Amino acid sequence: MSDDFGEDDVSVTFEHLKIEDEEPTEFFKTEVDHEDGRIVNSIENDNDGHADHVAVSSDSPAPTAAVANGLQSNKDPIKDLKIPKDERTTTPYMTKFERARILGTRAMQISMNAPVLVDLEGETDPLEIALKELREKKLPMIVRRYHADGCYEDWSCDELRQQDW
Repeated sequence: MSDDFGEDDVSVTFEHLKIEDEEPTEFFKTEVDHEDGRIVNSIENDNDGHADHVAVSSDSPAPTAAVANGLQSNKDPIKDLKIPKDERTTTPYMTKFERARILGTRAMQISMNAPVLVDLEGETDPLEIALKELREKKLPMIVRRYHADGCYEDWSCDELRQQDW
């Protein structure tokens, strides 16, 4: 026997792997249970015309369930999820990720001829102008911080404390 493998030693066939083009027979649907506002996921089998339901429900209502409930009860669901300014719990410090996102977004706006909110002293780089607006707390942006339950807090850029990175 030889240790090297030639082309005759190995053969691969793919006959057992056949891809058939079939229409899907099961369709995934998301429904809201109107009694308790939970999201119910179900699979409907469409082969024989009968519907087989498999319900999977979570223990806590999802944010979309809260939105769906708000739409049913004629409330504004967006205002229900917003945490009031005096009840905010997150830190008042701007993170480096928020800073990067804000500066990048504002620099893009300035490069697309958005009005500049500070006095220019020879700056032409949009990122430098955005940094100057951030230092002078004149950025017209709001940071939205989401909580795990779907609620959110809004912080304006002049409210957030900044560190030097």
